[in-house]
Amino acid sequence: MREKMGTLRRTHMCGELRPTHIDEKVVLMGWVQRERNLGSLIFVDLRDTTGICQIVFDSTVSKDVFKKAEIVRSEYVLAVKGLVRKRESINKDIPTGEIEVLAEELRILDEAETPPIYIKDDDNVSENMRLRYRYLDLRKPFMQNNLKMRHRAAKVVRDFLDENSFVEIETPMLTKPTPEGARDYLVPSRVNPGHFYALPQSPQLMKQLLMVSGMDRYYQIVKCFRDEDLRANRQPEFTQIDIEMSFVDVDDVLEINERMLYRLFKKLKGIEIELPIKRMTYKEAMERFGVDKPDLRFGFELVNITDIVRNSQFKVFSSIVKSGGQVRGINVKGYGDKFSRKDISSLEDYVKTFGAKGLAWIKIIEEGVSSPIGKFLSEDELNNILNRMEAEKGDLLLFVADKAQVVLDSLGNLRNEVARRLNIIDDSKLELVWITEFPLFEYDEEEGRYVAKHHPFTHPMDEDIDLLETEPEKVRAKAYDIVINGDEIGGGSIRINDPELQQRMFKALGFSEEEALNKFGFLIEAFKYGTPPHGGIAYGFDRLVMLLTNSSNIRDVIAFPKTQSATCLLTGAPSTVTDEQLKEVHIRIDLED
Repeated sequence: MREKMGTLRRTHMCGELRPTHIDEKVVLMGWVQRERNLGSLIFVDLRDTTGICQIVFDSTVSKDVFKKAEIVRSEYVLAVKGLVRKRESINKDIPTGEIEVLAEELRILDEAETPPIYIKDDDNVSENMRLRYRYLDLRKPFMQNNLKMRHRAAKVVRDFLDENSFVEIETPMLTKPTPEGARDYLVPSRVNPGHFYALPQSPQLMKQLLMVSGMDRYYQIVKCFRDEDLRANRQPEFTQIDIEMSFVDVDDVLEINERMLYRLFKKLKGIEIELPIKRMTYKEAMERFGVDKPDLRFGFELVNITDIVRNSQFKVFSSIVKSGGQVRGINVKGYGDKFSRKDISSLEDYVKTFGAKGLAWIKIIEEGVSSPIGKFLSEDELNNILNRMEAEKGDLLLFVADKAQVVLDSLGNLRNEVARRLNIIDDSKLELVWITEFPLFEYDEEEGRYVAKHHPFTHPMDEDIDLLETEPEKVRAKAYDIVINGDEIGGGSIRINDPELQQRMFKALGFSEEEALNKFGFLIEAFKYGTPPHGGIAYGFDRLVMLLTNSSNIRDVIAFPKTQSATCLLTGAPSTVTDEQLKEVHIRIDLED
């Protein structure tokens, strides 16, 4: 049975009704969450995007309406007209739990087959099933709330930036391939045979051109695309809040963004973040936490003991130091008794995934020290290690010895893993930090040259410019990341506006003049006509919404996400195309090796 709405129109949303509406006639429309037939009474929980309301069908009120209600099942789409009355059995778990609607009229707008997944938050169905039937998954309250939070976050950002003279400007989706760190998604051109567009990894060059054009302040909430091997919480298409400003330096960009973040968390979470947000240089972050996105909600900071064990009889340490490596450790303060030898062995397996060859340890127990390496350390070495690491009874000290980067990677990730296993991370806490003064370059072993750590248009620190040609590894960038609870939420930099400096940057990166012109000629030419000092930032909007919704899975804050293999289980994308379609864009497929 399927009926038309006719002249019936919704007067209220299901989740809006309260005791103040008692004795009012209302019309509700929505989906059946569940139904209960008690003989002469039928109870239906009617659901829409605002919540649930209980509808009562009484056989003594209308036999025709009651008879129609008897065929209603889960996920049927209904229109109900009735009288709001006080509920006898109050349900304190829902906002509408004090009232119900006594139905006088019912129209079944559509029927539904039994859904392949339950429409409830705690259904425990596999993620593949959720993505395959995403339109059903999106009916769940928590998913709808996530998307509403996403909408509200975008609105707060837009309102704030509008108030601060930023102009929202769209940039092209079909653009020129440029090297920005990941593979481009390529789009063949039908009208230009053999030529390709690229989907933008970011609007980087376009927003710089907007600054050259004199727009002064630009922003965009924009889709970006990267064809890279996906890890957890990454998507091939993602959303950025993209911001650029003219006539600014680092402090100016950070200050306005701090105010925007304050507004966002205050308005949406009721949290007042402390301003100014603390700052930490890249060098300090790596020394103390081993990573450039430190989680500051707990301790376990890295401690360097390289100098103490340089000449130790424990050859695992001393031989690494003599070959130019480092020895560092973390103190899992107060939790030594939580880790058995089997647990420590498991942590050793964990650090090996980051290139470490092993994990040394010392436990401070009632009797003194328990450690398989203790007998190889002199009394002075052991005491110096314990003093430097501020070791006390009940502590567990964990050490990695290797090349500097392996040590930092291993311990930086280990401190997070230990905190996770101990379940000591306070999810209600919000710790924000700016990481500043990143290296301008990083060395690429495969290419045998320095590459830009961020992108080729990042401005060096003024005092380091003279090192560009002689000691590029020492050059720091006017670059900054905003890190919240151990996640990089956004990052940006001040851009180069001096054509001569830009050419020096290209040269340091190994680009010939011809290569630079081929890749970035339009930007280089634009810079000839007067370019203001400018800079900006781009936020990972999906990650920001994850924080605002306390989600742990990025796919829970995106309406129609891709899997980790970059496929859409709902639509079947990517899919094959016909030979005719390929012919139109002058492409022939050869899948042979």
